[in-house]
Amino acid sequence: MTSVENPSEVLVETVTTVNGRVVRASVPARLHVADFLRQHLGLTGTHLGCEQGACGMCTVIVDGEAVKSCLMLACQLDGRNVRTVESLAEGDELNALQQAFKEEHALQCGFCSPGFLMTATALAHQGRRPGRDEIREEIAGVLCRCTGYDNVVTAIERWFAENPQGASEDPLPAVTDPTATQG
Repeated sequence: MTSVENPSEVLVETVTTVNGRVVRASVPARLHVADFLRQHLGLTGTHLGCEQGACGMCTVIVDGEAVKSCLMLACQLDGRNVRTVESLAEGDELNALQQAFKEEHALQCGFCSPGFLMTATALAHQGRRPGRDEIREEIAGVLCRCTGYDNVVTAIERWFAENPQGASEDPLPAVTDPTATQG
């Protein structure tokens, strides 16, 4: 299959679960996950910084692992489960991690916050309770020019301490309704 806009561009059929919703899409073979999420699905919480995998702003969770979405192709999502920062809030309420960031003043401009939040959420999927030094090491892949990281580490450390079991649970089962999003 080829693109209507660009007949030489190869399209790949992909079925993935994004934030609990099954998404069927025909994606250009060279389209990055970050661009797919932002441009095709309107999930603009995934921020783009360097587009080279160095800044971590675009971190999402794929099958429980933190992934820099500017380095992965959208066609590689076929059959996989993706979570973006939009999946964290519970309706209009911040989830416990987001609330900890708010209360610990762990954000300033907020551009890097999705990367930190998704990295911490992926860390929770591992089922461990990391200490302060390990948290600092894990989030080192997300660059921030504003916070100095101390409050970010404190917020994540607090979240783990207050949510020992709940932090690693995935609240997003796949939605399999026939009106699933088309990308």
